Amino acid sequence: MDAATSTRAELPQRLLRLLTLLLVRRTWTAAELTGRLGVSARTLRRDVERLRSLDYRIEGTPGAAGGYRLTSGSELPPVPLEEGEAVAIALGLATVTGIGDSALSALAKLERLLPARLRGRLLAVGDSSSAVDHPGAVPTDPLVLGTLAGACRDLAVLDLTYRDRTGTPTERRVEPHHLVEHGGHWYLLAHDTERRDWRTFRVDRARDPRPTHRRFEPRELPAPDPASFLTDRLAQGAYGHTATLTVRIPEHTLLDRLFHRPPGRVRPLDEQHCEVRVSADDLDLLCRHIAVVAALGEPMTCEAPPEAVRRMRGASHVLTAAFGDGGGEGPDPAAHTPAMP
Repeated sequence: MDAATSTRAELPQRLLRLLTLLLVRRTWTAAELTGRLGVSARTLRRDVERLRSLDYRIEGTPGAAGGYRLTSGSELPPVPLEEGEAVAIALGLATVTGIGDSALSALAKLERLLPARLRGRLLAVGDSSSAVDHPGAVPTDPLVLGTLAGACRDLAVLDLTYRDRTGTPTERRVEPHHLVEHGGHWYLLAHDTERRDWRTFRVDRARDPRPTHRRFEPRELPAPDPASFLTDRLAQGAYGHTATLTVRIPEHTLLDRLFHRPPGRVRPLDEQHCEVRVSADDLDLLCRHIAVVAALGEPMTCEAPPEAVRRMRGASHVLTAAFGDGGGEGPDPAAHTPAMP
């Protein structure tokens, strides 16, 4: 074992933590690193210099918020996992959406690389954990996900072929920002350079993503975080069938009583009423969204396509037949709920 290899094996935990941070994100400001590591700027500079002396290629980034990045070709030493970290990896691989076979294969390979004290725990978590598939889940190519993630990390302008809901292909050039999983699908959040606006792209509809040699300055996402941005954009979307419900209940009360947030826009109208807008390409799905809100038993009106109105009226007859004429306990909803148009 040469001197450099021996020194790497004895790296203090703080330096391993610094290396891990430099690996998971392309660029960090000095302030971010000192905050994560709990050290002074002077100690950070000393740690960076020590890593450079061990042949890790770490560049300084210029500007008022200058920092550091680990360049391509830098070889990291094995980073020891804590038990909690191993369990988190196993849970993530066992329950990840859309790439099941690749995830299970990775879990099996990781198990062989871990120390004996963690191997059993990893296998136990992997063997006893699973996730319920979302009804609309679509398999996603992990190689495409990897290409998109790399472009997000490297701030590389990306070309791709994208098919919309009708299957129509278009060539797009985007500045990729983030990947988000939601409702059984993976989405890429990106700024479309031609349309000069933010867009969301379902990854299973993206073909042949090609990172270019062009780099871009990252833009500020117009939302608190990527998940909020995606859910807001999906709520604004117009699909094949749309319904607007006006419910006599405050917005916060409606959201508290539902077991999950409606896949659409919810906004207050006044202190006692809110509006719920739901949209879907599938008529059955739209009717399910309406039924979830109607099941709260609060007075409401609904503007919906004629086919959805007929479907919901039929459902009301089925419910009346199933539960009788309202002679049991509790109020009769028909007595105070306006008829649907």
